[in-house]
Amino acid sequence: MRCPRIDLPDVAQHIIQRGNDRQSCFFDDTDRLGYLQDLRETARQHGCAIHAYVLMSNHVHLLATPAAAGQIARMMQSLGRRYVRWINARHGRIGTLWEGRYKACPVIGEAYLLRCLRYIERNPLRARMVDEAAEYPWSSHRGNIGAVDDPLLSPHPAWQGLASSPALRHQAWRALVAEAVDSNETEAIAAHLQRQHLYGSEHARQALEARLGRPAGPVRRGRPPCGRAGRAAENAR
Repeated sequence: MRCPRIDLPDVAQHIIQRGNDRQSCFFDDTDRLGYLQDLRETARQHGCAIHAYVLMSNHVHLLATPAAAGQIARMMQSLGRRYVRWINARHGRIGTLWEGRYKACPVIGEAYLLRCLRYIERNPLRARMVDEAAEYPWSSHRGNIGAVDDPLLSPHPAWQGLASSPALRHQAWRALVAEAVDSNETEAIAAHLQRQHLYGSEHARQALEARLGRPAGPVRRGRPPCGRAGRAAENAR
């Protein structure tokens, strides 16, 4: 049984949505501009703050915080349908564009959130598309370093805590993204997203599991899985 996503108010989520069969979901810059406009409107409509994003050729990463439970799912459903209708009409195509359901994992803790934000904005660097993150025009990085005014972005408190002024925050963030990143950090973020597990400390995981009454990370020996089977096993103890 597939576990429901962990979706709580005021808890950031790292989201990925891929093109169907890993195929392109953007065919030109007009498509990318259209997606960002749709994202801005659906995020505002459904009460989601966007902290980071990157549009790659065949997938999208977002870091977003919902004001209420269920708002991320509503935003992504609305965004997906809206964008696919527009793309199909614009390019004379039919059928789906996205590969099934998007994936998302909650991110708790300032350090973890900043690592996740950096992971998103470093995607073009890892793909060797650019030499510096600021060279890539289809991510939140230029906005987060103050190079452009990006109306899509809502600064997260963890990012605002980098420094006491906007100029110093922009400088600090540029330096953090430019740093070499340990491969273990990159692999951990990707694994948590793929499995839709909480990305945070062990303490945060335990607190979240107590709040939810179900696992928020790998199911360990003796711990019931989520869903009806898990509840039945727990009740049988």
